[in-house]
Amino acid sequence: MTKALELVPGDVPLAQWCAIYEGAHVSLLTPASRHRLQAAADAVAAIVRKGEPVYGINTGFGKLASVRIAPADLEALQRNIVLSHAAGVGDPAPAPVVRLMMALKLASLAQGASGVRLATVELLEAMLARGLTPVVPQQGSVGASGDLAPLAHLAAAMIGVGQIAIDGKNVGAAEALASVGLAPLTLGAKEGLALLNGTQFSTAYALAALFEAENLFRSALVTGALSTDAARGSDAPFDPRIHALRRHRGQIETADALRALLAGSEIRASHLTGDERVQDPYCLRCQPQVMGAALDVLRQAASTLATEANGVSDNPLIFPEDGVALSGGNFHAEPVAFAADMIALAICEIGSLAERRIAMLVDPVLSGLPAFLTPKPGLNSGFMIPQVTAAALVSENKQRASPASIDSIPTSANQEDHVSMAAHGARRLSPMIENAVSVIGIELLAAAQGCDFHAPLKSSRILEQVRARVRAEVPPLNDDRHLHPDLVAAGRLVRSGDIAAIADDILPTISGVRTGL
Repeated sequence: MTKALELVPGDVPLAQWCAIYEGAHVSLLTPASRHRLQAAADAVAAIVRKGEPVYGINTGFGKLASVRIAPADLEALQRNIVLSHAAGVGDPAPAPVVRLMMALKLASLAQGASGVRLATVELLEAMLARGLTPVVPQQGSVGASGDLAPLAHLAAAMIGVGQIAIDGKNVGAAEALASVGLAPLTLGAKEGLALLNGTQFSTAYALAALFEAENLFRSALVTGALSTDAARGSDAPFDPRIHALRRHRGQIETADALRALLAGSEIRASHLTGDERVQDPYCLRCQPQVMGAALDVLRQAASTLATEANGVSDNPLIFPEDGVALSGGNFHAEPVAFAADMIALAICEIGSLAERRIAMLVDPVLSGLPAFLTPKPGLNSGFMIPQVTAAALVSENKQRASPASIDSIPTSANQEDHVSMAAHGARRLSPMIENAVSVIGIELLAAAQGCDFHAPLKSSRILEQVRARVRAEVPPLNDDRHLHPDLVAAGRLVRSGDIAAIADDILPTISGVRTGL
């Protein structure tokens, strides 16, 4: 087994969260965190001894907060909240997302503000280390009071209820724990609530989408540059003097990247003078402005999610130095909902701009290339329908990009009367990215095909490497053939990060992570 990442609770960079998402093992229980955990657990024990009502420790939950619970029933109270709240439905969340959710919950608990015992956190850490992934239904969270249903399925697995995925199979939780030498947990005071309260499900999905969106953005810059050469477009709109005057960081960096991607292109040099076209269409000329704005928005989302991932979103919170438990609303996932909405808008626009470039390339009036990028238009349809497919995918993403955060519906008999809808706001992102990946894959093929018509002129060194990578998988489209395998292969090139990796040092980053998923 590879060495576990040693994370510092409350100070974990996005690159480490990405590593966990991609399968890295983690270790969070530092001596300092063990001390804080023990102090908080002692504070909860003191509250129980005093007998004064404290929400979630010796009271009911939600609308039932005024109901006092007898000391003899406190363990049953915590077990009951887990069982009653494990009410999710739908397909299981992907294992990488669940593991990231577990690590986020572990990092939150390890900060010693939730009042759980050391043994509880050690079990969660051991489950991660030994490849036990609870089966967590995707649907059932409104993003406040935390991601209750999904996190309840995680907690249920820890007490031996429900299912756990291990070695590719779903088995009973108690059986899975026993198979790796672990025993189900008996929850102490507040522990069930501490495991359920929090934004870790929504945050895990949003982080996963952020990491995927980073690769999408970087790949789209490459295909955008290739399309610019295919259309014999100008690189003058990428002149740094233009963007310095507007001052947006993302716009400046995007223009720098596009200029570097096209540097040394023979195709560009061939029409530097005598070109009757004065200006290119917006889909080429305004790439720095549109993609730069997407970059800035994604970076803002990354900042929000990095903060959220390192925070504590439990309720009530335990402050052992003062011996108090304070009820608040850190479980409300509005920051995550806003971040997810920003990511959705960026994904939508990245795909939308790429589709416009595809449409331009297949139009002989706009591109100057053969109609639908086929040497024999009429006999062959060429890229006619791939552009239609791209349009369909972009339209789907437009429908999905409507903000989730503006919706709310009261729950828990109006006690929880405003909710964030962060969970499905974050869950919708991965399907949107898949759509956009397919659009960028179609552009990759169309742009490579367009450049083929300019032979023997070549594009830049980097873009020729991109074309060579494409042609290693997909031959030129001289005559019509079954196109679906070509589109699948192109999507795989984009999704894997292979295309962005060719220009790795040129392309800007969002989270500091460079990955293909």
